[in-house]
Amino acid sequence: MSIMTALRTQLTFRRAVSVIALTAAWCALWGSASAANVLSGLVVSAVATTLGMPARRGGVRLVPLLQLIWLVALDLAVSTAVVVREVLTPTDFTDEAIIAIPIPRGGRVHLFLSYIAITITPGTAVVAAEADASIIYLHVLHADRRDDVEMHVRRLFDLAERALPLPVEPAT
Repeated sequence: MSIMTALRTQLTFRRAVSVIALTAAWCALWGSASAANVLSGLVVSAVATTLGMPARRGGVRLVPLLQLIWLVALDLAVSTAVVVREVLTPTDFTDEAIIAIPIPRGGRVHLFLSYIAITITPGTAVVAAEADASIIYLHVLHADRRDDVEMHVRRLFDLAERALPLPVEPAT
């Protein structure tokens, strides 16, 4: 097989979307979209999608993907406003906690994407996960909103699963 044939078979729409999403996440984690961050993000994500993922069939569903992007952007705006309010008010209204949230079985194939979507929003962070990916532990600023956070995290996992569907391996 020639190099060009290998490249054509390796460059799929799904992989291109994955590389772009991972590069954007890389830049978000570094805090800027500088040329160095974009280039290093492209290299890391290209390697991760080539070597780190088993060959699977799947697709990209545009409407759920756009809903996921919109939800994460909305989370960024709302949670930033909440954190700013917390910082500017003289009284501390936070009630920090670590909460455990079960991960739906179908959502486990999108852990990295979901962890990034949760962690880039100010005031919430994934701090641990069970080895079998059945539960994640989140640090939240407002423990009294546990039910809302759990429902929201389930929505993120659901949108990731619908946007980038992959077959789930049968339980062994």
